[in-house]
Amino acid sequence: MAPQTAPRCLLSIHAHPDDEASKGAGTVHRYHQAGARAVLVCCTGGEAGDILNPSMDTPEIRARLDEVRLEELATSAEIIGYDEIVMLGYRDSGMPDTPENADPRCFARAPLDEAVGRLVAIIRRERPQVVLTYGDDQSGYPHPDHLRVHEVSMAAIAAAADPEQHAETGPAWSVAKIYWSVWSRRRLEATHQAFLDAAMESPFSEEWFARQSQDHRITTTIDVHGLYAVRTGALRAHATQVDPTSPFWFGLPEDVAATIHPFEDYIRALSTVDAPLPEDDLFAGLA
Repeated sequence: MAPQTAPRCLLSIHAHPDDEASKGAGTVHRYHQAGARAVLVCCTGGEAGDILNPSMDTPEIRARLDEVRLEELATSAEIIGYDEIVMLGYRDSGMPDTPENADPRCFARAPLDEAVGRLVAIIRRERPQVVLTYGDDQSGYPHPDHLRVHEVSMAAIAAAADPEQHAETGPAWSVAKIYWSVWSRRRLEATHQAFLDAAMESPFSEEWFARQSQDHRITTTIDVHGLYAVRTGALRAHATQVDPTSPFWFGLPEDVAATIHPFEDYIRALSTVDAPLPEDDLFAGLA
C-alpha cells in the first residue's frame, strides 16, 4: 500500500463537459487557490448534448461539435482552476431509447471492469486524498451517464485500495474521503424566492419542488463567498450548452444571485479519518 504522504490532491469525477461548471466549481477553485492539486476526470465527451444556445447553432459548429465541446471544457477547467483534465474515453450515452444509448462505445454500455480499471489507474497515479463524485440518489435527473459515474466511481475507489485488483496500474492507493455533490433544497427555495421578491417569473416549476429533498443527508458545506463569477464564467465557457439568456442560470442580477446560498453542499459518503460532522472543510482530519 502506498504511504499516505502525497501532496494534497482533489479528484473530481464528472459525466460530461459542463457538469464540472454546474457542480462544485467554487469548491475546486477554493482548494486549488489554497495549493491543492485539482484533477478533473470527464467520463464522456458529451457528444449527445444538444446545442442549447441558438447563437451557436450553426452548420460549422455542428460539423465539429465533438471538438467544440472539448475546447469549451478546457476553457471552463482553466477558469475553475483544474490542473489537469483526464478523459476516461467513452462516448456520451444520451438518454434511454436513443441511438446514442445503443452505441456500444457509450459509457453506459462499457464493461464495468474496463471502466473501473481506467479510473483505478487515474486514482493510483494522482493519489487523491479526497474524491468528489455523484451520489446514490439520482432520481431528480436519472441520466444514464450520471448513474454510471456513481457506479464506476465507488467501485474504482474500492478497487484502487486493493493491491490484488488491477495490479498493472500501479501501487494501491486508499482515498481518505469521498463526497457526493448535491444541490440542496434550501438553495433551490432561496433562489426561487429571490425571483418572486423581484417580481420575476421563476424558472423553478412545481416539478422541482416535487423532487425528494436530500438536505437531511448533507454533511459538509463549503463556503464559496466571492466565487460566484467562477461558476458563471465556467458555465459561459460552455457556449454551445449554456444559453447566456437562460433564466435558470442567469435570470437574476449577478449582485443578487451571488448572495443567495453562497455555499456548495455535499454528502460525505466515506471517511477513513476522524473528522466530526457537520464539517466545512473537505480535507478536515487530514494532515
